[in-house]
Amino acid sequence: MSQIPADLKYAKSHEWTRLLPDGTVEIGITDHAQAALGDLVFVDVPEVGRTLAAGEGCAVVESVKAASDVYAPIAGTVVASNTALGSAPELVNQDCYGQGWMLRLRPESPTALDALLDAGSYGAQLAASGG
Repeated sequence: MSQIPADLKYAKSHEWTRLLPDGTVEIGITDHAQAALGDLVFVDVPEVGRTLAAGEGCAVVESVKAASDVYAPIAGTVVASNTALGSAPELVNQDCYGQGWMLRLRPESPTALDALLDAGSYGAQLAASGG
């Protein structure tokens, strides 16, 4: 079973979000997503300053098996990108909820995270899909 930290919120498309003390939101892909992709060989993160709509493709991850888009779970403006992933994409496989974060957004709405899944609901979605 995949790790699903209880303190995060989740998108149905397998991205996680963490509200940071300064009001920004850190985003990455879930343990389930990184495990399904396999060993990552390339990660392309968005540029700082880019404005994203909820559901918009904002990053790309490539593994030996496949390439996949990462979608913005909420709308906002990119305030930081984890550029370390460019030279060390394996950080996503090794620590997807820590050093493998991909971007930080300043949310368009302070209630944007309310629309996302909690850990229990995300776990139920994985169970229902056989994940």
